[in-house]
Amino acid sequence: MSTTIHDTNRLWSTLSRVNQSVTEVPVQGYPRELVSSAVFLLKKLGMKATAQSSRAYEDAGLHPYHYAILALLDEGVRETQGAIAQALGYDKGQLVGLLDELEAAGLVERRRDPVDRRRHVVAMTTRGEEALETLRTIAGTVEQDFLAPLSEDERRQLHALLLKVAQEHLPNCQKILAAASL
Repeated sequence: MSTTIHDTNRLWSTLSRVNQSVTEVPVQGYPRELVSSAVFLLKKLGMKATAQSSRAYEDAGLHPYHYAILALLDEGVRETQGAIAQALGYDKGQLVGLLDELEAAGLVERRRDPVDRRRHVVAMTTRGEEALETLRTIAGTVEQDFLAPLSEDERRQLHALLLKVAQEHLPNCQKILAAASL
């Protein structure tokens, strides 16, 4: 039995239709009721943004929590472990573990507070400053990619609206926004 080019083309055509019908299975979407909820969308987008940013930071050997700590230290106003934990809303035990990781990487150093020996003062090292620049680049890239469907004007509008909601629900944002308006 010989196979002709015509038979081969017919076979490929059939396989293509079968493959196309398999790959075109409709995706089951979220119920309209849920998609009509801004809070539902914020939650799902938050989860997606967290997953995307975590992967990007992991590629650099760090975590978004590390970025937050280094960014806070860069402001230079909160140096004690307790003040850092409070400002970022981290559990003090969780913060100690994160600082251990940053210290092991040479990005921060901790020393006893000369005024109150019970407290530790945290300072960013030169290596920490370099890492912070890398983390800022990662954060910018993640934000750029995640918000790609929006124009610059839409991004500013979204940010302004999110800040307005954050003022109501995130006490740590309220403090920053209040200070910025002075």
